[in-house]
Amino acid sequence: MTDSTAQADNAEIKTDAPQAEAPAADPVAAAQREAAEYKDKLLRTLAEMENLRRRTEREVTDARLYGIASFARDVLAVADNMHRALEVIGPELREQADGKIKSLIEGVELTERELLKSLEKNGVRKFSPQGEKFDPNVHQAMYEVPAADVSPGHVAQVVQAGYMIGERVLRPALVGVAKAAPKPMSANPPN
Repeated sequence: MTDSTAQADNAEIKTDAPQAEAPAADPVAAAQREAAEYKDKLLRTLAEMENLRRRTEREVTDARLYGIASFARDVLAVADNMHRALEVIGPELREQADGKIKSLIEGVELTERELLKSLEKNGVRKFSPQGEKFDPNVHQAMYEVPAADVSPGHVAQVVQAGYMIGERVLRPALVGVAKAAPKPMSANPPN
């Protein structure tokens, strides 16, 4: 080794020596800091797991309650057609019908009731908003109708009943909304 190389090595050794002689960090304080970090990580992980558990419970409940929504929408067309078929048969036709036709009508009525019971059993319920205040969240306005017996902005006619599944609208009710009666024209128009 040359003198310059030996001196450089000695200089490195001398600079390292003071660092080694420095007092070591307090091991108890370091252990407490590390324990606090692990405790914080543990608490965060526990909170995250609790949030995940709640979210999963909510998703399972929603899936159980609203999972049949697509199927229920398809079945509503059948319920509507059965209702329309029964509406066509007025009281006069029922009176004039022979025994076999009356039995057919009763069978269709029974089938409609069973269908609606099955829907209700699965959380789907029918609503008819006649006379209620128009709510665009659950009603779909088809037209406005002047009606003296119903307040303006209220449902005057129900074209098609609506259905709810749980607290959600499965299909809005199709309604005619009452509008204010036109103001009578005065005999003497203003100049």
